[in-house]
Amino acid sequence: MDTTVIGDGTAGGMSAVAAPAATAQAGPRESVGARKDYHALNAMLNMYDCDGRIQFGKDREAVRQYFLQHVNPNTVVFPTLKEKIDHLIENDYYEEAPIRHYAWPFVEDLYRRAYAYKHRFRTFLGAFKYYTSYTLKTFDGSRYLERYEDRVVATALYLGAGDEALAARLVDDMMTGRFQPATPTFLNAGKAQRGELVSCFLLRVEDNMESIGRGINSALQLSKRGGGVALLLTNLRERGAPIKKIENQASGVVPVMKLLEDSFSYANQLGARQGAGAVYLHAHHPDIMRFLDTKRENADEKIRIKTLSLGVVVPDITFELAKRNEDMHLFSPYDVEREYGKPLADLSVSEHYDDMVANPRIRKTALSAREFFKTVAELQFESGYPYLLFEDTVNRANPVPGWINMSNLCSEILQVNTPSTYDAALGYETVGRDVSCNLGSLNIAAAMASPDLGATVETAVRALTSVSDQSDIGAVPSVARGNDLSHAIGLGQMNLHGYLASQRIHYGSEEGVDFTDMYFYTVAYHALRASNRIATERGTAFDGFAGSAYADGSYFDKYTDRTWEPATARVRDLFAEAGIHLPTRDDWRELKRSVQAHGIYNQYLQAVPPTGSISYINDATASIHPVAAKVEIRKEGKLGRVYYPAPHLDDDNAEYFQDAYEIGAEKIIDTYAAATQHVDQGLSCTLFFRDTATTRDLNRAQIHAWRKGIKTLYYIRLRQEALEGTEIENCLSCTL
Repeated sequence: MDTTVIGDGTAGGMSAVAAPAATAQAGPRESVGARKDYHALNAMLNMYDCDGRIQFGKDREAVRQYFLQHVNPNTVVFPTLKEKIDHLIENDYYEEAPIRHYAWPFVEDLYRRAYAYKHRFRTFLGAFKYYTSYTLKTFDGSRYLERYEDRVVATALYLGAGDEALAARLVDDMMTGRFQPATPTFLNAGKAQRGELVSCFLLRVEDNMESIGRGINSALQLSKRGGGVALLLTNLRERGAPIKKIENQASGVVPVMKLLEDSFSYANQLGARQGAGAVYLHAHHPDIMRFLDTKRENADEKIRIKTLSLGVVVPDITFELAKRNEDMHLFSPYDVEREYGKPLADLSVSEHYDDMVANPRIRKTALSAREFFKTVAELQFESGYPYLLFEDTVNRANPVPGWINMSNLCSEILQVNTPSTYDAALGYETVGRDVSCNLGSLNIAAAMASPDLGATVETAVRALTSVSDQSDIGAVPSVARGNDLSHAIGLGQMNLHGYLASQRIHYGSEEGVDFTDMYFYTVAYHALRASNRIATERGTAFDGFAGSAYADGSYFDKYTDRTWEPATARVRDLFAEAGIHLPTRDDWRELKRSVQAHGIYNQYLQAVPPTGSISYINDATASIHPVAAKVEIRKEGKLGRVYYPAPHLDDDNAEYFQDAYEIGAEKIIDTYAAATQHVDQGLSCTLFFRDTATTRDLNRAQIHAWRKGIKTLYYIRLRQEALEGTEIENCLSCTL
């Protein structure tokens, strides 16, 4: 298969046997003037033309110039595909096994299949993100060894694991943009020098030094492999609690947070992704206010947490106490575990609250519940933190046995865990179950245009299952065991706002919420059906299936007890025009019978992450929240400001691209609530507020989210024009 480099980046192959010599660690070469050409063209998105229109054509020209001036001159090319693949394997750029699983003629055909799509990046930022963050480079960083098509094929071959049909479907779904694996998978698949393909990890920390030490070590090990890591601190005894019956000895959770923050700043994935971590603490832990104070702008440097993300677990009782304007009691985890025989994190505080208040053997303090929520709101305005996890909402919706007590770095992973125990040398005495999750997202607009939405969903589920099957995090046995037993995945979504606007539907409108409801309803059906097919083929279900709501059939009641159909004619027409069959009650009854007979392979199936870089390269609006601006400003390293037009935005539909601050928190919550009822895990829900908002506005939004069944709240964003968006300027030639 001969390949050539085409100047506009529509196709490409690798043609020279070796790259020109380059200085170690040097970046791809270009002249300063060349950089300014495409950068200046992109910057014209921030300026209307003389007719008052956004200059979309300038950004498309920026893409072309980026390839002509930067990508093509810095791409290593080979005479034939065979020589290229052999070179990459022999020189430890590619793993051999994922390619050797297939007959060579099939590999050649797969590359032809990918290049036949004649892929073009629709935006400069999409191309820049891909070549900066994803594509394979020479070890000295000076030359590119892959085009977009090559990364897609390498990913498809790896995830196909020898299944030619799956690999081919993956190429089709990735090249059309219907499915996009998350960054760790798309970045690492097939590369010999790589981190893990897993997006995130969740670790328990128990109330002993061995668990704390092992938790820090595990965070280091996982961080260097490229995943975000969250740790549960709820079970640690509070500051001043006794150690070996000696009072006032425990240091509390803050020193552990400091140790973790330093660990994450040290470990990263070969410099490709910075280490990132989060910690979760229950609202009724005695250290909760100290925990929150670490994010204050004026906090003492000895306690201030700058880079670690904070999450707070809030039960129903906390809201009820605030409603009654009563104090909330904070309970010593040390005493709770002695009294109940299980850690605080594994108890329903709402259920046991009155008993714990009345128990004189449990030490407790009290603070105003309203003051607690006020403090949370103040800190969210200052820093965007903490995230909130609504404990009882999450566990009422949990379809599998066990108690969910934390989330991940982006607040969408919600899975049960179990504790581990360790010996004095930090070796495992009993291996518990910690959490990992493999993520990837559908582009809603592309998925709605799929010739078979069900097949697209199934391909995505099988691809993510492949990540789980091929992952073995041996450095952290509790994570490896959790993955082996659960096969958990997280199928996400992106481009909701872009799709709605392309159909002339306002985000958060009746039709917008109706579409969200029916789309997620349909995806839930197909995801479960795909997992059921995998379980049937393999003759096994996830560990613990027998005790789940799937096995007893109760999960399906909400779908079989009533008819789900569009509430608006517009949404009914959208699905009809796309040729998408909406599952009927009979479809659900048949699926229920099959699931009860054969099980499902994946303990968890869906989770909607925030999506960042993958949205840019896929030309999709991020996740399912509204755009922050019609033309977004990004700061991209040495390049400085880069401008990104909202996907699907044109001069005729701009009114449908109200930004998130204009749309407001209530409509965002209503949209997420419509999706949440069909998602077994969580959705990363960011709320946006104008700069006139008060803590009272934020508290109202929190209460509205809790009442609507939202499971978690991610960041809080306050409008700051310089960072979040831009007012497009008039053409200079018109104003002079």
